[in-house]
Amino acid sequence: MSFNTFGRLFRVTTWGESHGPALGATVDGCPPGIPLDTAAIQHWMDRRKPGQNRFTTQRREPDTVEILSGVHDGHTTGTPIQLMIRNVDQRSKDYSDIAERFRPGHADITYWQKYGIRDPRGGGRSSARETAARVAAGAVARAALAGLAPDLSITGYLVQMGPRAIDRARFDRDAIGANPFWCPDAATADLWADDLDRLRKAGNSVGAVIEVVATGVPVGLGAPIYAKLDSEVAGAMMTINAVKGVEIGDGFAAAALTGVENADEISMGPGGPIYASNHAGGVLGGISTGQDVIVRFAVKPTSSITTPRQSITRSGEPVEVVTKGRHDPCVGIRAVPVGEAMMACVLLDQLLLHRGQMGEGQRGTFTA
Repeated sequence: MSFNTFGRLFRVTTWGESHGPALGATVDGCPPGIPLDTAAIQHWMDRRKPGQNRFTTQRREPDTVEILSGVHDGHTTGTPIQLMIRNVDQRSKDYSDIAERFRPGHADITYWQKYGIRDPRGGGRSSARETAARVAAGAVARAALAGLAPDLSITGYLVQMGPRAIDRARFDRDAIGANPFWCPDAATADLWADDLDRLRKAGNSVGAVIEVVATGVPVGLGAPIYAKLDSEVAGAMMTINAVKGVEIGDGFAAAALTGVENADEISMGPGGPIYASNHAGGVLGGISTGQDVIVRFAVKPTSSITTPRQSITRSGEPVEVVTKGRHDPCVGIRAVPVGEAMMACVLLDQLLLHRGQMGEGQRGTFTA
């Protein structure tokens, strides 16, 4: 089977290929009565669309969203929402040279081995272009969360490109939208610009690490075993093309800590429990604590590069591969809004599941 749907109650099915006439998403399970129009979705699409600066692919796609169903008079109806994004700037001829050969590091060879057929134009379904549909679906999720959990907000940013990471001491939330890298450290963003210019001119690419933080997450989302909030978030991020690693909270760094260092101490505040730290990333036992939910994911370097690489043809003959076309020298840059969208979809799904089982409000109370 080919699994193209994610979510349990808030379910998203993405469809379409990089160089097909269109791509999009079918969103089912969105509550009715949520204010929604194309402008609300387009705001988030514009953050991801290609060709906005020299550090991303120069493919010029407006990524204009059309709502085909599920919305009437500016509000969701509770029926499936069909979203469509037309492709208008395909250059399929750029891929004619690789129709019979496999790009190293790309999904070409595994698609061929599994299905016996593949769409070589831009990678078809394996292209990062597929994530445009996820951002559209994430915009629907954000609209629903605005009504159901109005204090919740989601922010993503780049924390590392190649070997160069940000300086957390210079973290400035206002800087995130002021540079082309969604970087909270303006000084590091300047260095990344120089690094990426050199790589791009050399026909090379580089990986990155993205951090996504959700604040104002209600207590109690997630389940203890097979629908843990952290496992759902991690799984969602791993489905993003080119992602090779995910961590929650301190993640792998927690392995270097002692129990004394890692335990987030708790005290009672006027409005409920207060945690002295957040090594757990806002999730304990698979259930949200009310702290920030923090996830980081690593994106590998873009596989489509102009530097020659050795590979094989469909008949198994050795061949040298040079990928033409327009590609992101660091696909992690445009993965930031995708990570935000996946976080929004997971949180809405978990919120609906929680309300379905527990109703509204918090069950556990504290007594003097």
